[in-house]
Amino acid sequence: MQKRKSLWFIAVAMLFVLAVQPTGGEAASLTDIQRQLEATKQEKREAERRAANAQQQANNAKNKAANAAHEKEDLEVRIKEEQAAITNLMVEIDNASLNKMKTQEELDQKEEELLKTTIELEQAEDRVAERDKLLQSRMRLMYTNGFVSYMDVLMSATSFSDFIDRFDALQSILMQDRDILEQQKQEKVFVDQKKAEQEIQLAEVKTKYKKLEVYELHLVKKEQEKEVTIASYNNNVKLLDSKIAEYGELAEHYEDISEEQEKLLLTIASKESKLLAEQQRIKNPYTGGKLGMPIKSSYRLTSNFGTRIHPISGKRHTHTGIDFAAPQGTSIYAAEDGIVIVAQTMSGYGNTVIIDHGNGLWTLYAHIRNGGIKVDKGDSVKKGGKIAEVGSTGNSTGPHLHFEVRKNEVPINPSSYLK
Repeated sequence: MQKRKSLWFIAVAMLFVLAVQPTGGEAASLTDIQRQLEATKQEKREAERRAANAQQQANNAKNKAANAAHEKEDLEVRIKEEQAAITNLMVEIDNASLNKMKTQEELDQKEEELLKTTIELEQAEDRVAERDKLLQSRMRLMYTNGFVSYMDVLMSATSFSDFIDRFDALQSILMQDRDILEQQKQEKVFVDQKKAEQEIQLAEVKTKYKKLEVYELHLVKKEQEKEVTIASYNNNVKLLDSKIAEYGELAEHYEDISEEQEKLLLTIASKESKLLAEQQRIKNPYTGGKLGMPIKSSYRLTSNFGTRIHPISGKRHTHTGIDFAAPQGTSIYAAEDGIVIVAQTMSGYGNTVIIDHGNGLWTLYAHIRNGGIKVDKGDSVKKGGKIAEVGSTGNSTGPHLHFEVRKNEVPINPSSYLK
């Protein structure tokens, strides 16, 4: 009897083990799925490496373009400063030319005055010489004819009063000649002094004119140097424009590569998702039902699923999820059990986590803060478990959670899954 009970217990135990273990086909399928998952992970790592490298190259090109743009802005400021300096120089040159013109007029006037004074001096010298010649002639006449001639004039007087008159007349003539000669000598001295003063003034005006000429030439040279500098700056601006365009094209090229790799990653993720979904179906399939809130319900819903005006581009586009405004660092929770298939940066999404819940259902959590992803690819997560923290990475105007639900990779309105 005891032996029969033992045999019955062993038989029941064997039946139980066979019942709970996967069938031979399922076991083989799980092994094959695991092998394909390993290959997919390797393919994903390579795509991630290429995407990261392309993004790094794009960022480098953008940085170079930004540096070139800043350098161009600096040059444009310098060009404006140099142009303002040229404007000021042109005003100074005009003033210098005007002063030089006035000085030339003053110089002409001084030369004319000096010429006139020279003529006056020559005339004064001629008068002195003529008067001196007359006196000398009289002296010679007195010497030649002797004192008798003057005595003849005096003695020819008809009366004493006539004698006195003749004596006074002769004396007056001699006195007048001496006075005229002295006056003309003084006039000559005055004209000579006037000429000397005018020569000094003329020399001063010439010196002033020469200085103005030198100053004007200096200003013109400075203006030419400024023009050369501006031409050099403009040439550098053209070179920088070429560099900015070149770096922009390079950044766009690498961003295209990055986007291609990200599309490839999504394709790989889709493949991985299907493998995981099959694995999940075999192990613990998602059978439907309400999803959990990815963030505490106290935080405000700020943007619904559907068409809206993009807050950055200002253009109409389809919003593929819903947004919850929340402070930086707010906890983000898994909406359902599943496998993490993405935990990385994804262009406009910024830092992103995607969870595969099986049966083609994914949930996506975007704009996570730097250092805020708390899970790794391949991790199994439970509904309500913390997976990340709110941030503002990617194309974002402020801290918030962008939450998507995707069915067979197509974004659908999450609201029906959260109600």
